[in-house]
Amino acid sequence: MKTFECGTLVPGCEWHTEADEEAEVVRRAVEHLKSSHGEAIIRESMIEAIKQRIQGRKAA
Repeated sequence: MKTFECGTLVPGCEWHTEADEEAEVVRRAVEHLKSSHGEAIIRESMIEAIKQRIQGRKAA
């Protein structure tokens, strides 16, 4: 299971997501950045920043 917490990228944001695949976590994070933070253009550097902040988590 992969997890991403937006607050690691956007201080103060409490949104987070988790999915089995990194690609799905990145997709959800990009959608969140567009809809909640007004990011119209997501550059490759932003994708890399998201990927660097994705954490692995063992399923319960």
